[in-house]
Amino acid sequence: MQINKKHIDFYLIGISNHPTPKWSDEILSLIKKSTVFSGGKRHYELVKSYLPKNHRWIEISGKMDALIQQYKTVDASIVIFASGDPFFYGFGNTLQRLLPNAQLKAFPYSNSIQLLCHKTQTNYNNLKSISVHGRDWSDLDEALINRNELIGVLTDNKKTPAVIAKRMLQYGFDNYSITIGESLDSYAEHIEQLDVSTCTTKTHHTLNCVLLKQTAPKEKPFGIPDTAFIPLGNRINMITKMPIRLSTISALALQDKRVFWDVGSCTGSVAIEAKQQFPHLKIVAFEKRAECSTIIQQNTERLATPGIEIVIDDFFNLNLKKIPMPDAVFIGGHGGRLKELIQTVHQLNPEVRFVTNAVRTTSSKIFIKELTDLKYSISTNTIQLNEHNTISIHTAEKQDSRFLGK
Repeated sequence: MQINKKHIDFYLIGISNHPTPKWSDEILSLIKKSTVFSGGKRHYELVKSYLPKNHRWIEISGKMDALIQQYKTVDASIVIFASGDPFFYGFGNTLQRLLPNAQLKAFPYSNSIQLLCHKTQTNYNNLKSISVHGRDWSDLDEALINRNELIGVLTDNKKTPAVIAKRMLQYGFDNYSITIGESLDSYAEHIEQLDVSTCTTKTHHTLNCVLLKQTAPKEKPFGIPDTAFIPLGNRINMITKMPIRLSTISALALQDKRVFWDVGSCTGSVAIEAKQQFPHLKIVAFEKRAECSTIIQQNTERLATPGIEIVIDDFFNLNLKKIPMPDAVFIGGHGGRLKELIQTVHQLNPEVRFVTNAVRTTSSKIFIKELTDLKYSISTNTIQLNEHNTISIHTAEKQDSRFLGK
């Protein structure tokens, strides 16, 4: 296909599940004069009786690269049928990503979450819309940790309303009602509102979306009390204390970061506090003690902090290239191999920000020397809590080469 700015390459028509589409004269005219159409199998069943007799249908299924190659063999404009609004987690976004120079024109219909709000007369001024359709849990986790009052969720056949409800209960988010809209706009349409616990036992039609409405506020502390964490065995002091934890997270400057590694996570306190304050982060907690796997997981659940990846293994035995690359790392433990750890992480990302909390002067000296040699600037804050040892919070930030005479 030759991308030509003088004509439209793709017309995107949003449709609902209603067996009798209500289309404008403009859309009906476009369908009548077009010959090449595309959409999913379900879309074809809904619209095929309206298409010209000698039409060509390109099914949207499977690999997108193969689909795009089919599109490129077509010289005429292609009319694509999509569910609801093509630019709301829809195929319009896919086209823009894979064919950025293509000329598009959309005729949107209400998306399914909008429809559910309309049909339940829900004020959706403050709606947070997210999708777990073919995606991981990260957007839902972020919305829950942020305590969004109204969350619209696009589901799929694996992340069903029941599975969503189970995850919410696992992490203590029982302070929502859940409204499920099934087969909206079809003759089989069904809408029901449940409490989260009841929803875990229910089965719903695969074509559904969900509204989560907060029924009561849930506390989100700034600084989690140390006593709220399950400790490592009887070693209650094996935790980064709350004032140190908050100072450490401040030093990490996580507000503009994407991936954070907590190396030597122990009880998960730093990772959990960071996720609570910056729920957009992808956080990986590394710990080599096997018993900490259960401890960290239990702490994430009791402290309503889903979405932390827990890796139990010796850090130096891992294939770190298979793990999302960090742009901030906290070194909470290094097993006497601090220099090697710094070098290992630096090789993955030479711009990564390092923070460590040092009690021993040897650890401070190694951290400062190694990262100074790697052209980092070092800053240190020293804190002592009550009778505990003095802690040096060291931050290593990559120096801007513009100011290094390069």
